[in-house]
Amino acid sequence: MALPGPNAATRSELATLQRRSNWSGIARGADTAPHRANTQIADRLRQAADILAAQAADPFRIAAYRKAAESVLASTVDLGTVVELGGRKALAVIPGVGVAIGGAIAEMLTTGRWSFLEHLKGAADPEKLFCSIPGIGPALARLVCETLHVRTLEALESAAHRGRLERVRGFGPRRAAMVRAALAEMLGHVRHRPPEPDQEPAVGLLLDVDREYRSRAAAGDLTRIPPKRFNPSGEAWLPVLHTARDDWHFTAIYSNTARAHQLGRSSDWVVIFFHKDGWPEGQCTVVTETHGKKRGHRVVRGREADCLVAPAG
Repeated sequence: MALPGPNAATRSELATLQRRSNWSGIARGADTAPHRANTQIADRLRQAADILAAQAADPFRIAAYRKAAESVLASTVDLGTVVELGGRKALAVIPGVGVAIGGAIAEMLTTGRWSFLEHLKGAADPEKLFCSIPGIGPALARLVCETLHVRTLEALESAAHRGRLERVRGFGPRRAAMVRAALAEMLGHVRHRPPEPDQEPAVGLLLDVDREYRSRAAAGDLTRIPPKRFNPSGEAWLPVLHTARDDWHFTAIYSNTARAHQLGRSSDWVVIFFHKDGWPEGQCTVVTETHGKKRGHRVVRGREADCLVAPAG
């Protein structure tokens, strides 16, 4: 499925921006400098590449982040302007960026954060992110994370439009409508269409990655990182898995969030990031179900119905 792209009225402006930039590899003159946002984004892409390299992740993915960082840093056009004119698809056409990394850049431009990198550092704090939304305070942010297991603004928006937000205690139709409106304003041009079922990994694949992660973590067979949060001793205790299934690439890591620790689920909730060439990066959370037909089994939050017909986890 094609992502929404720039409309006809903006194509000539984007073409002008591209000619003025050096996406084609033209060396930047001494009198020009990258925009601050571009520099920060390039730095984060390099950080991700360095961390993945230290964890012996897929070398092609590492190279992709480094190439994208170079392209972003080389451009004299502010990426925020690119998104304003052409939306998320305009980022994807920058050489070396593509759809998946374009989505990561869009997240950084929208929120100032990158969930994937924060998880690699053990510094993820989705509750703080959700507190930036009008109508959501600290208590509701905790309940959102606990009930819906979403980690990004786009995932929260998708849950809100599918009626899942009303399942959170404290959310009625009025507050849910307020949050949907606030998210629409915050996400603006960087929103992409929700993925079709065949554009996400099958539930069976996700549960298989979850099984591998938990098994190898218990066996001490994974790289462990020293998370920045909830780790006063600086111990490297948080295991990380990088693996592949078919054409999908996965990164799995235990949820090192405040709510996971408070509920004693820090070794139960597994956050899985996934991507496939040409498609946006995505993520999900796998947990042990506490009620219903799948009680005691592993389920993918938000895809419980699919889990009913998937093998027991």
